[in-house]
Amino acid sequence: MRYVILLVILMVSCSESVDHEPFNSVKIETIYSDSISIRAIELMGDNVAFAANKGTFGTVDLISGKIRANVQKYHTGIPAFRSVAHTSTDFFMLSVESPALLYKTGDSGRMEIVYKEEGEDVFYDAMTFLNDMDGIAIGDTVGDCLSVIVTKDGGNTWTKVPCSQLPEKIIGEGAFAASNTNIKSIGDKVWMATTTGRVLFSSYKGKSWEVYQTPIQHTEPTHGIYSIDFYDKNLGIAFGGDYTKPDNSTANKAITKDGGKTWKLLADGKQPGYKSCVQFVPGREGKEIVAVGFTGISYSSDMGESWKKLSNESFYTVRFQNDSVAYAAGKNRIAKLVFK
Repeated sequence: MRYVILLVILMVSCSESVDHEPFNSVKIETIYSDSISIRAIELMGDNVAFAANKGTFGTVDLISGKIRANVQKYHTGIPAFRSVAHTSTDFFMLSVESPALLYKTGDSGRMEIVYKEEGEDVFYDAMTFLNDMDGIAIGDTVGDCLSVIVTKDGGNTWTKVPCSQLPEKIIGEGAFAASNTNIKSIGDKVWMATTTGRVLFSSYKGKSWEVYQTPIQHTEPTHGIYSIDFYDKNLGIAFGGDYTKPDNSTANKAITKDGGKTWKLLADGKQPGYKSCVQFVPGREGKEIVAVGFTGISYSSDMGESWKKLSNESFYTVRFQNDSVAYAAGKNRIAKLVFK
């Protein structure tokens, strides 16, 4: 009998271990097009929600293909949106420059302003929710620290975190509003990446912060971390580069296996160079990674040690629906990506 039990255990164990073939290609299908620049998307159930420049925001229904697009105006101006987030009930979008405007889906069916900030240096870059109650957004330095705003009531009200509760500033430090991926949260943990190659880490909902320096190059204003992602609370990746010199691949990719405390360069001096967004492929044990930018789509199957280019097509940001399908956005479009 014990041999039968052992055989069953072995069969179950083998069935749980799935070998995935590495991606060799990607099929790209445009599902929405308009003359706008889209740097922020979120998957919300069976919809891709987005916000862009020219005040444009909306959803694409992934089942029916129906598109709902609107333009949000503010007095006589039209905001430019580069940050979006959502809870299980609401969608949020945050504009970049002064006045920074944070909108929430309202009970009236229209977007309602829940936070506004004005000032010469105001510039917001990325936003996310940890759960249905707690949200956070990061912006460039104003005064003596980075701009960080938080909500604890599901996005109804937002408060700016005082500099006394944040790490001391580095002159000129900010975050790139390139893909809404300067922030990553897992459970109560939050990571925020900056233009100076630093990663700010909070173990509990932004109550307190630690600062970790990565080896990502940051000697020029166009250097720094453009995007981060974490597969779990320990394994994370940071991607940078220089969008003015996109082929430069020196010190632009780094990995951590201890939650951000220490980082090691990946494929240093080897392609890809600049990318604006990096994401772990879900369900692939953290080994497979996709990075996108206006330079195309690159892929790694060995935890970032080596990369291959799958497409020259340009995108700014990407989100995975499952382990082989993702949605990406960029100049004038949103597209479905099927990796094979």
